[in-house]
Amino acid sequence: MKINAIITAGGTSSRFGNKNKLLEKINGIEVIKHTVDMFRLPRIDKIIVCANVTIIDELQDIFKGYDNLDIIEGGETRQQSVYNGLKHEKCDYVLIHDGARPLITKELINTCIESVIDLKAISVMTKTIDTIKEVENGIIIKTIDRSKLYNTQTPQAFEYNLIMKAHQKYEGQNFTDDSGLAEAIGAKVYVVNGSYRNIKITTQSDMALAQAYFDNN
Repeated sequence: MKINAIITAGGTSSRFGNKNKLLEKINGIEVIKHTVDMFRLPRIDKIIVCANVTIIDELQDIFKGYDNLDIIEGGETRQQSVYNGLKHEKCDYVLIHDGARPLITKELINTCIESVIDLKAISVMTKTIDTIKEVENGIIIKTIDRSKLYNTQTPQAFEYNLIMKAHQKYEGQNFTDDSGLAEAIGAKVYVVNGSYRNIKITTQSDMALAQAYFDNN
């Protein structure tokens, strides 16, 4: 049984500033390296980093000497980047994770592996804790029942043939996550409970929060 991990690193960090957030350092280590290192597990056969072409040379330096890791060119959208990763190498199961989530844990990754083997399609998620309002033209229309609402994180994990079928069917569209693609072909996607610490770095303030979490580990 072969299990791969696809790490998305194709974004431009437009909301972060004039630097690529994945190359920023926390405790002297690049964000992307923190993320990738968590996936260096005995059960992960290959890590595929789908990268923005502008940082490929730097990533090759960062991961020089890493076994079972390929750096490939990502796409213009997240969906295209993941599809490139899926086409790069076949496997039995695949975990898909945001490169900008460096606080993922090996324990949660292992839980995802066990769960996807049983369930074929899973998404790490957390219960929504904020009150959610529907707003139209600056006016609150209604308050939404949050008891059924979850926030999506990654990893998301799938049987390879299932998620490849979804990507092939909806190629060229712009789904924001792979769970949505799986749902679109009628697959049942099961929830794996995540962690509120598993944040995605998008802005400078997220870097500060990530640093605080690392300091308190």
